[in-house]
Amino acid sequence: MHIYFLQHHASLGPARLEDWLDGMGHSHNVCHLGEAPPRLADCDALILLDGPQAEDAPELARERKLVERALKSGKPVLGIGLGARLIARALGATVSRGTYPEVGWYPLTLAPESPFDLPEHCEVLLWQSRIFGLPEDALPLGGTPAGPIQGFAWDAGRVIALQCHLESTAQSAAAMLALSPTAFAPATAPSTYLQAPEAVLAEPRRFDRQAALLDRLLAQWLRA
Repeated sequence: MHIYFLQHHASLGPARLEDWLDGMGHSHNVCHLGEAPPRLADCDALILLDGPQAEDAPELARERKLVERALKSGKPVLGIGLGARLIARALGATVSRGTYPEVGWYPLTLAPESPFDLPEHCEVLLWQSRIFGLPEDALPLGGTPAGPIQGFAWDAGRVIALQCHLESTAQSAAAMLALSPTAFAPATAPSTYLQAPEAVLAEPRRFDRQAALLDRLLAQWLRA
């Protein structure tokens, strides 16, 4: 398969996703924000990466149209962070600022009806201040202490939206965390769900454990 990444910031790249696709024999390209989005005819699947923009930002107008076409196309679509919110918005779900921003490692509990091939309880890396509701006909991933909906699957798993950053490596997480002061401004109040960058990066094995979760999810996604 040939996959196109839609990248919204230089510091928020494919990270481990690229390695996984290479290892499984899939080809891929990256379309950066400001470039003309790819034609659906030129790819077999889309991966929408995270970014510091709001999902209704004017510079994302062409991408929003592409997402709407991709959802109707029958091709696999995966969104992370901003990418997930663009999918949720296109499917009619409400997207808004969350009560608490979540930055750091938090326990994720799978929803009882979750279709995801993941452990019932696992630890995931979060970097988000905006949330979305569950679109019609979507099945939820599960929730964290501050976020009841951390993702969903739609159309039998062909479309997946994730708030958590299973693709992160220690290097990509450090670059992502460096954007937090601007990505989450203006802060409404101090949050108990904001971990310091040094705490997030202190245990490299956490990223290795996430890699196993990513493997399982991506295999499930492309099978669908």
